[in-house]
Amino acid sequence: MHPATRPFHHQGGRVGVLLCHGLTGSPASMRPWADRLAAEGYTVDLPLLPGHGRSWQAMNLTRWPDWYHRVERSLLHLADRCDEVVVAGLSMGGCLALRLAQEHGTAVRGLVLVNPAVASADRRLLALPVLRHLSPSVAGLANDIAQPGQDEHAYSRTPLHALHSFTRLWKIVRADMPRVHQPLLLMRSAQDHVVDGSGAPVILSGVSSSDVTEVVLNRSYHVATLDYDAETIFTTAGAFIERITARTSVGLTAGGSG
Repeated sequence: MHPATRPFHHQGGRVGVLLCHGLTGSPASMRPWADRLAAEGYTVDLPLLPGHGRSWQAMNLTRWPDWYHRVERSLLHLADRCDEVVVAGLSMGGCLALRLAQEHGTAVRGLVLVNPAVASADRRLLALPVLRHLSPSVAGLANDIAQPGQDEHAYSRTPLHALHSFTRLWKIVRADMPRVHQPLLLMRSAQDHVVDGSGAPVILSGVSSSDVTEVVLNRSYHVATLDYDAETIFTTAGAFIERITARTSVGLTAGGSG
């Protein structure tokens, strides 16, 4: 396991943030964001999802309930130790974040989604039920990043059994979209070579949230958390989290001091 793919936890104040990485990706895609949140005094959890950070073959043995139950465990852990928890996700992590909001209601104070994956107009996916039995994987789309020198440490191939399972989660999350009532910040890249533009309208028109903000990222590709707009993501998300949690100086550090 590469050091960049390891999970990360920081014990900070009474507001917690759960970060969820994407399909075939790793905590590396979210680590700079996690470090920023930790420096700002939040309690942060960035888990490594089952089957990730090792090999695509290992991931092909996992399914969406495995990934969901891992982030659910992190949410419940944070909820036990924090007054409020915000869930943020990149790509598949955004889909998992939406499911947490649907299933756990007030335990999720708000959602921050970056290029969330809940749908696709790519008709090749229609062949997945058959194709996954003929070929275990296809070439991946790792490191869709405009800024040179960045590495999300994702798999070079996409395991098809796992991908097929993920598309089944899409249907569940889309059907339950009205169950999302939490404040929502959705940030999407104008150019994304992994997630097409079909998902964002489904989310924005489907949720029941009255507090919804959409931000378009014009300088980044799919892994925007490692791209030119990373600072915009961190700053915008920070202001959003502070606003919806009404965080005070008392809640900045563990134990309420400082």
